[in-house]
Amino acid sequence: MHRSSQRTDTLRTNFVAKQSAGEFAEIYRKNNLTGAHVIKLGPGNDAAAKEALAAWPGQYLHLTHDRQHRTDFPDGLQIGGGINEENAKDWLEAGASKVIVTSYLFPGGVFSLERLKALSTAIGKDKLVVDVSCRRRGDKWLVAMNKWQDITDMEVCKENLDLLAEYCSEFLVHAADVEGLCQGIDEELVKKLGEWVTIPTTYAGGAKDLDLVSELSGGKVDLTFGSSLDIFGGRVSFDELVQKNASIL
Repeated sequence: MHRSSQRTDTLRTNFVAKQSAGEFAEIYRKNNLTGAHVIKLGPGNDAAAKEALAAWPGQYLHLTHDRQHRTDFPDGLQIGGGINEENAKDWLEAGASKVIVTSYLFPGGVFSLERLKALSTAIGKDKLVVDVSCRRRGDKWLVAMNKWQDITDMEVCKENLDLLAEYCSEFLVHAADVEGLCQGIDEELVKKLGEWVTIPTTYAGGAKDLDLVSELSGGKVDLTFGSSLDIFGGRVSFDELVQKNASIL
């Protein structure tokens, strides 16, 4: 898990796990936690990501030139980090339930609808999650990419979310200004997402409990935990969250 300032050369590590990615995925599998995120931060971690996907595989489609074969699994893990049109199918076939994409959609920091359409067509919108993680600039939120260091030209607003929703099945939204700090969520952003989104949406950043995001969004936004969990060096009990999550499903 990494916390960073706005410059990539000031990245610092705040937790290093002893367990492998596959071991953590096995913990998620045993607790039937579906739709969790494996994010590849930089090069050199494809093997670890594939180990995790193999431990808790998701549903995927394998397309051949003459017909479609379907293999069904639970909705295990989603994969993000360096996803593009060329490698998305490979990651689905490696066991990802869905792929998560941001940077590929913003060449030079400028949104490319053409790239989004092409990727959605290649793998199907049901397998695509668009990450609209963002930073606040004045009274707006702008999509951030490349470990949230580079601000793009896209504002997170209802009009843009409606456009993106035509080509994907889910949004992932990290509030980058509070991510990894364990100091509370961006409440205003969560409220706005509750007003704007029309497809499943997951928020990340500063969370301490399951209830607040649901309350602020009117039940329209889900919540993911990362560095705040005790299994990742944080203070929020993984076991207690699993029990609470199971009780409300």
